[in-house]
Amino acid sequence: MPATVKYINSENPKNNFAKVSDFWSLAKPRVMVLAIFTAFVGMVVAPNGIHPISGVLAIIAIALGAGASGALNMWYEAKTDALMSRTANRPIPAGRLSSMEALTFGLVVAAASLVLLAISTNLLAAALLAFTIFFYVVIYTMWLKFTTPQNIVIGGAAGALPPVIGWAAASGTVVPESLILFLIIFLWTPPHFWALALFKSGDYELASIPMLPNVAGKSATRNQMFFYSLLLMPAGLMPWLMGFSGIFYGISAAILGTVFLWRAWKVLITKTYDLSLIAEKRLFVFSILYLFLIFGALVIDKIVTHLMLQLA
Repeated sequence: MPATVKYINSENPKNNFAKVSDFWSLAKPRVMVLAIFTAFVGMVVAPNGIHPISGVLAIIAIALGAGASGALNMWYEAKTDALMSRTANRPIPAGRLSSMEALTFGLVVAAASLVLLAISTNLLAAALLAFTIFFYVVIYTMWLKFTTPQNIVIGGAAGALPPVIGWAAASGTVVPESLILFLIIFLWTPPHFWALALFKSGDYELASIPMLPNVAGKSATRNQMFFYSLLLMPAGLMPWLMGFSGIFYGISAAILGTVFLWRAWKVLITKTYDLSLIAEKRLFVFSILYLFLIFGALVIDKIVTHLMLQLA
């Protein structure tokens, strides 16, 4: 891991801003947004709700936990990031931050997130957040990612936990309903990341990361993507089938699941010699939209149901 940092003149406001921007980049803000949103949905859908102040503090804590996980991931993978075009300009491999700065930032922010969540909500939510950080940094980043082509399947558990944490923050419990939200993200993760791995396979090969396309081949990867997309379809309908969402969500989940499956089918029938990988890129983009829309539908459904009860 690069330990040197380019000299930054602290008296220059532009350089100070650049350094703050680099710390922000360490937090993987795009990933953090997804964690925040799904955790928020978990809080909203939980039956008892949460006090607004506690809810805001909990969201901040979960955001800090997600950011700390991203920073610690970048700290550990600095050498690997330097080999990949997609990650070579990250703060550590680019020399804008040192490994020690990233490690210190990650550990301090992680500790702050756990204390804040425990104080603002409950110990169960804080314990789940601690487990999520540990699982992502130690189990996934330090172990699974470099040892098995099923890395993102097992490691996806970390990314699937935020709605469970949000639900626990609001209710103090882990229940089958919150685990269904976990399952949706867990099954969504393989087709989402394998789509990326298909059109970035050269990068992963260069970095010696055993992603499924590099180990089992593109055809086997497409088969696995379609398999998980098939499982995602009924999983997406489970909140409606289990009765903790209404017909608006059910219809939305059915439409979104059908489009996702169709996109996965287009990937499945892609010819091996098709180097454009258009179908994979379209699935990758839609998969991001899918997750925001299906979790957003849960919130809208909750609001609609509440309004209908008020008017009844």
